Amino acid sequence: MSSAPAPPDPAEQTTHPERPRGLDFLRTVPKGVAQVDFQSSLWTGLVFLVALFVGGWQFGVFGLLGTVVATLTAHLFGVSWPDRVSPGLEGFCGTLIGVSLVLYLDVRWMTVALVVVGAIAGSVLTSALNVLLTPYRLPTLTAPFCVITTVMVIGGPSFHRIWAGHAGAAPPSATAPGTAMTWSHFWQGTFNGVGQVFFQNKWYVGVIFLVGLFVSGWMTGLVAFVSSLIGLLTGWALGAQAADLGAGLYGYNSALTGLALFGTFIAVTPVSAAYAVIGAVSAAGLTAGVGNLFRVVGGHTLTWPFVLVTWVFLVAVPMFNKIKRAG
Repeated sequence: MSSAPAPPDPAEQTTHPERPRGLDFLRTVPKGVAQVDFQSSLWTGLVFLVALFVGGWQFGVFGLLGTVVATLTAHLFGVSWPDRVSPGLEGFCGTLIGVSLVLYLDVRWMTVALVVVGAIAGSVLTSALNVLLTPYRLPTLTAPFCVITTVMVIGGPSFHRIWAGHAGAAPPSATAPGTAMTWSHFWQGTFNGVGQVFFQNKWYVGVIFLVGLFVSGWMTGLVAFVSSLIGLLTGWALGAQAADLGAGLYGYNSALTGLALFGTFIAVTPVSAAYAVIGAVSAAGLTAGVGNLFRVVGGHTLTWPFVLVTWVFLVAVPMFNKIKRAG
């Protein structure tokens, strides 16, 4: 999800021509899935796809649908292949649009149509935001996904064919309230925090995603794990509902924020590590506020806390002499 392409996957020896062959496009799709967590690795993307299908066939199929449509849209409209499309930077918002909409609306032909339309709109919005944000050295992150999905779930109740019989997605605390934590809440919640980036609430699916991140690099996997734990501990310290913490709802925005602020957009130093920790804590704290703000549409927090916190922390970097942008 970076504003510039990640370094090429060392496992691949092929070049990326301006006019790609079919195999080049096939490689790009898993990379688009991997870019949800800032990775441009084909192998990480394939592990992520396995995780989605383990979570449920519908998540794998609709995630692939969104990724393919978004990537193809960007390519057909002429977005730079080597700089943007090939590293997967045009696909990841489509991935999240596909997974989120099938979660909220269930498996229906109407959901298929909405994922296609949403992925196309997300591709256009990605380019628009890039034009606006690049002069300020700000990445789009998952903002296109957040905007498209939020608009759809806000407008959904007005359309019978969309909302009638929709699956919904109430938080776990709706049926299991209380703040008393168990050991299971802690360890499962940490892994779930990694999986909830893709709306997955099974701890073993989170483990598979974490394996994919370790495939990209040991530091990448460690940062995601620790940041998810920081988000969970922040929610616990503030008295969040135990069931929501165990489901990873306070960890995934922190996991993304930690990855963004330590190594992806900001150079790795002891000071930037502290900066990333503060960002992860902030993202967890903002999660409840955004959820309450969006309660009218089911409290769908999405990745808004991660987007808002990361933008603020990146804008602030020029004022801090001890923190440097990566690259």
